Amino acid sequence: MKLWSDSWANGEPIPPRYAAGRLDDAGGVGFSDNLNPHLAWSDLPAGTQSLVLVCHDFDVPSKGDDVNQPDREVPADLPRVDFFHWVLVDLPPSLTQIAEGEFSRGFTARGKPGPATLHGARHGLNDYTGWFAGNAEMAGQYFGYDGPFPPFNDSLVHHYVFTLYALDVERLPVEGAFTGQQVREAMAPHVLGEVMHSGTYTLNKRLAAA
Repeated sequence: MKLWSDSWANGEPIPPRYAAGRLDDAGGVGFSDNLNPHLAWSDLPAGTQSLVLVCHDFDVPSKGDDVNQPDREVPADLPRVDFFHWVLVDLPPSLTQIAEGEFSRGFTARGKPGPATLHGARHGLNDYTGWFAGNAEMAGQYFGYDGPFPPFNDSLVHHYVFTLYALDVERLPVEGAFTGQQVREAMAPHVLGEVMHSGTYTLNKRLAAA
């Protein structure tokens, strides 16, 4: 399997237009263009019946005590956890690419609709669902792609991994408003192959200027 993107080279910094958050001219942070990136693939394994695409950030602070506090940074040695940014299942194997902005243009308060989406596929919930759960203006079910918006005071540059999985089933056995973790568990016995494309992103002005 091969996976590539015209949006940025594998392992390189992600341009702000593909992020949910960006640094603004005043030195603060705000919402960005939140375009889903272009992704293309080839050489699927024999017997592939559907594709799953997952984007996750494995550098998210496990505790929020220091997150987005202007007087300190989130310590680099704080244990980190996964944050799902995109969970897309049941893509047909005849599809060979996703266009830039095809699934996401802008950040939608209370979340984009789902699970039904383009190409007969289904979107799962991303983890902004939990992040905004206690915010009266933003709370909702966040389906589809919502890009990077790491803490502006994190001492780590975050890594975002887009993984394409080839499965031996046409429809993944998950229902309703499913999560990234549920997809991981459901597809585990059906994976024929997988391939990754990654990028990095930071909103820490000290790190961004380095």
